[in-house]
Amino acid sequence: MAPFMLTVSQDGTGNYRTVQEAIDAVPLGNTRRTVIRISPGTYRQPLYVPKTKNLITFAGLFPGDTVLTWNNTANKIDHHQGCKVIGNGTFGCGSTIVEGEDFIAENITFENSSPQGSGQAVAVRVTADRCAFYNCRFLGWQDTLYLHYGKLYMKDCYIEGSVDFIFGNSTALLEHCHIHCKSAGFITAQSRKSPHEKTGFVFLRCVITGNRGSSYAYLGRPWGPYGRVVFAYTYMDQCIKHDGWNNWGNVENERSACFYEYRCFGLGFVPSKRVKWARVLKDKEVEEFLMHSFIDPEPQKPWLAQRMALRIPYSA
Repeated sequence: MAPFMLTVSQDGTGNYRTVQEAIDAVPLGNTRRTVIRISPGTYRQPLYVPKTKNLITFAGLFPGDTVLTWNNTANKIDHHQGCKVIGNGTFGCGSTIVEGEDFIAENITFENSSPQGSGQAVAVRVTADRCAFYNCRFLGWQDTLYLHYGKLYMKDCYIEGSVDFIFGNSTALLEHCHIHCKSAGFITAQSRKSPHEKTGFVFLRCVITGNRGSSYAYLGRPWGPYGRVVFAYTYMDQCIKHDGWNNWGNVENERSACFYEYRCFGLGFVPSKRVKWARVLKDKEVEEFLMHSFIDPEPQKPWLAQRMALRIPYSA
């Protein structure tokens, strides 16, 4: 079945002038892929994709031309849905909140425009299964990208921030992404709470850069005691601190956190100086993390291959 198309343009030439109006037009419980094609422009509005609306795609022309932005923080939330729907604090402050499953975005910039020092200020929260982002940008400072729940794939994306700017408890594979550290802080804060959870973040063939001199950013710290993060075949510039990882002020986390690297390179990759409780994986150990099966383990239901096939050219 061909996708259903909706268009958004601020000049009135589309079906809707705002992205939220287009989301609201998607039928409750929809079972057909709906593509919301967003014309170039900066759209200043908090966005909410509810649990009752799955199979939605945001499609832009170029990520720098299509910007979805708002300025909520954990301490200041102004949202048309109200906090009873979206939640309070960090959980509710996302400029864009995705709770509908099978969501896709391509060529979109997601931004939280709150200035540095505003505290937690999420650009996107994803609380949904089987979601994918292609060639998107995620802009902010603290807590930029909240990968709260579900299986998620990101490819060719740019993510920037300072403190814990990729965080949550999703099962996420980030491939060919650019991670940019804007100031001293931590790239990841993964919240796996049990060794039996399959969750974790894998960065595969990514690039890490920084704004200033050497050794001021950590690769991550465990938000949950069993936090699991893997960097494989990833370039790390000199912004990464030589010890690499932080125990979040709790020595007990060193016994349970799963922080791994594999065949990384660059001035920021200094295995001999890493904390002793982080590891460089061996060839056999890393296999499970380097395949799409890490996030798509059911061969009978290859959702990731379906998401890749569903990428919709803007001009289609």
